[in-house]
Formats: sequence, C-alpha cells, structure tokens
Amino acid sequence: MAACQPQANGTAAAGDQAPAKASTAAPVQASSSQGDYTTLVIASGLEHPWALAPLPDGSLLVTERPGRLRRISADGTVSAPLSGLPAVYAQGQGGLLDVVLAPDFTSSQRIYFSYAEPGEGDLAGTAVAYATLTDNGLVDVTRIYQQQPKVEGKNHFGSRLAFDHDGHIFISQGERQQRMMAQDLGKLQGKLVRLNLDGSVPADNPFVGQSGARPEIWSYGHRNMQGLAVDPRTGKLWQSEHGPRGGDEINLPQPGRNYGWPIITDGINYSGLPIPEAEGKDKPGMERPYHVWAKSPALSGMAFYTGHTGKPWNDSLFLGSLVEQNLIRLQLKGDRIVEEERLLGDLKQRVRDVRVADNGAIYVLTDEDEGQLLRIMPPEAP
Repeated sequence: MAACQPQANGTAAAGDQAPAKASTAAPVQASSSQGDYTTLVIASGLEHPWALAPLPDGSLLVTERPGRLRRISADGTVSAPLSGLPAVYAQGQGGLLDVVLAPDFTSSQRIYFSYAEPGEGDLAGTAVAYATLTDNGLVDVTRIYQQQPKVEGKNHFGSRLAFDHDGHIFISQGERQQRMMAQDLGKLQGKLVRLNLDGSVPADNPFVGQSGARPEIWSYGHRNMQGLAVDPRTGKLWQSEHGPRGGDEINLPQPGRNYGWPIITDGINYSGLPIPEAEGKDKPGMERPYHVWAKSPALSGMAFYTGHTGKPWNDSLFLGSLVEQNLIRLQLKGDRIVEEERLLGDLKQRVRDVRVADNGAIYVLTDEDEGQLLRIMPPEAP
C-alpha cells in the first residue's frame, strides 16, 4: 500500500474542462422482447465517461477518462471535478477507469477506483486505489495495486473491479498489446488479479508460493477485460473481454486457469491475417470461452439485473457494446444464456458502462466527446 500524490495543477482534472450539465431531454419509450422500457438522459456533456457507481442517496459517481471524478445528483446536477485523485496516464485508452463503492461504504464512505498510472518516460500500467469520499473530494487516497512491470503503449489497460462475498477484490486488466505477456506468470499484464481489500495477497490464491509466478494472479491468458461482475444469485464471478477481430467472450474465471490468449482465440488480427501466435480455437490445458461472439460487439461494462421477481427483465445480464453502439441484454436461466437482444440502438452512441441501482433502475454511460448518463426504467409486469 502507498499514499498517492494528487494531480498537479494543469492536469486534466484541475478544472471543469467538459461542458457537463443536467439534461432537459424528455423520456423516450422503446420496445424490447419483454415489453416497453423508458430511457431518460440525466446528464450530458461528459468527456468520455468510463464508469459509474450509484450512491445510497440516489446520486452517482461518474469517472471521465481524462482524469475527472464527478458526483451527479438524481436530477442531473453535475458537480465540479472532485479533488484528490492521483495523476493518471490519460493517453489512448488510458486514464481514469472504474469506480465502485466498498462493501461497507455506508459506514466507511470508502470507494475503490482503477486508473492508468504513469511511470518514467512513456511507461504506464493499471493501478488501483481506495479513498474516503467527502462532499468536496477524496481524502486518504491509498494505492493498493500496481501492474508490474510498467510498459510502453497506450492501449489495453482493462480495467474493472468487483467484490466477492468473502472479502476480496478482483481487478481485470489488459495485456497492453504485448500478447505473450498474457501467458507469462511472472508479469501481471493479461491477468485477472484477486487481492484482499487492503491490497494484501490472499493466502489461497492459486499461485502463492510458486516460483516465477506473481501471487496476485487468479487467472491468466486474457486479452483486454472490460467487464466484471459477481452474480448476486450465486456469488460467481463473470468476466467479459475484447477479442481481436472477432472472438469477444464471456468467462466464469476459475482459479489458476489459463484462458488461452493469444494461443487460442476465435478471432483474427484487424488486418485480416491470423494472430501470429495462435494455434487454433482450443488446446489442452486452456479454457474455451463460456460464451463467444463471432463478430465482436466490443464489450465493455456489465451488470446483473436480479432479485426483481415478476419483472420481465429479471435474471438478465447487461453488457455495453462500443462498436455496435448498443446495450446487450442476455436473459439467463441459472447460468445458461437463453436469449439475447440489443437495446438503445437508436442512440448511435458507444455504450461504455452499465450499472443497476437498488431500486431497479438501470444506469448507462455513453463514451463520446460529449457523453451521456442515462437512466432506463425496465418493463413492468403485464
């Protein structure tokens, strides 16, 4: 653990550089396979917003990738950027990324967030910190994780955060476009990490005590994981990641397992040529995806909608889609995916994050120069 130095004046978070504001748009009704739903734009003008976290009082925390954290009230009033964030590497896909409330947020007011952390020269890596949320900003900011080693490059940082029911935090990452790092247990790129909430390594992590392996690792062989959520019904961790050209996938990652990238993949290079290291779609000792898309939607944030018995969308998994510019809804029966549909396609905006509030409202962020925060009210029972 280490205290984080706040951003210096003149960085992206130092001033209100985005014209973020409450929206005056009227609600829009649309149809799904299970009935009509309503979408309302709560706020607009957010600069590439990346993640949101609903707060108990009905307001929301929203990160903007250039390095700003804002609080948005239920009526759409947008705060100035909150103070106290550490410096971020805001280049390419890097910047301020995920934000989640600690399991004991009601008493501790603690939040966790992930970000691209700058190193010497052009080096950078994914990092995670926690902090206490106050009315004006963050205090007691403490870094609990750094991706090692830091490398050059502006892409594939991940990163989403999720808590299990046993006092652990999971951290998803990318392989920083250095493909074979995902197979190297001595490096943290392309790995799903599990830590205790204070950043220490759980004694039962699968590679603890193994020579040449990082003890933080839970699973490996991942490309760029930008969706992570625990199923409230079962406690199982679900994870989604970008394939290359084709091969976006969902996994239910198990300890110590190798998920294959780049040795096995359902995709090809963006050039249309095969992945140089690929040996096919499966190989002994490597895990096939739980669910895979032949054509990549470019998956981002994910959230479960459960515990709303009688609601048509109950037991659904939602995933943002960047390339298709929509919200994917997967209907679940247990762990099985039994239906798939696309929502919000008329917006024609990249969907970066989706979260479900305790009252059943679904919140969505669109990743644009002037991104939006939306609230979806699901269909009611007939």
